[in-house]
Amino acid sequence: MMPFPGGIDSLANGTLIISVGAACLYLVLRGTEPVWRRTLLKAGSTALLALLALITGGPALLVAALLLCAVGDALLAQEGEHFFLGGLVAFLLGHVVYITLFLAVAAGLGTGLGTLLAEPWRALLVLAALVATGALAMRLLPVIGEELRLPVATYAVAIFAMLTAAATLPLSMVVAGAALFFVSDAILAAERYLLDKGSLPQLIAGPAVWVLYYLGQMAIVLGFVL
Repeated sequence: MMPFPGGIDSLANGTLIISVGAACLYLVLRGTEPVWRRTLLKAGSTALLALLALITGGPALLVAALLLCAVGDALLAQEGEHFFLGGLVAFLLGHVVYITLFLAVAAGLGTGLGTLLAEPWRALLVLAALVATGALAMRLLPVIGEELRLPVATYAVAIFAMLTAAATLPLSMVVAGAALFFVSDAILAAERYLLDKGSLPQLIAGPAVWVLYYLGQMAIVLGFVL
């Protein structure tokens, strides 16, 4: 059963199917050389989610956040610290747009930080994210280059704020998507800087980062447009 009316032939369902297909193909190719086909699959799968949000009447800020993330995907598909830093900046801007979107929607729906107290699971989610962010930062900052410490610390604050803003929404799928996004980034940081190269945890972490990230983005989109 397809999530949107019209069956597999509808534009919305077709866009989602192609996006999922591109994401699966990238998962297969992620360990190969960073050629343009691999980059196109990675960035394209997220860009197609942005197109899905656009054609289904999703908020403009949702489309903008996804496009910024697609740029980040394209940069992170390359090798080198400068590409990593560029991807970090693109995703940082994406999180700022997500935060703006979530807070605006929460204000429009009359929800907010009070929602965190009204439903304890939301407060626990935010608390767990805060503890995880602090613990990861304590491990990460001493081992990364000095030039990356401020960008990485800023990014950590931004993704925590993104998850906190999402937790104020009465849209459980969006909250789940933001949580998956958060976990994906935490695993990415550990994979890149803390796990031994070639170790089993490092080999598992790579595919997990992409799967959790893509599912998180898809959940955020579907949470808004369905």
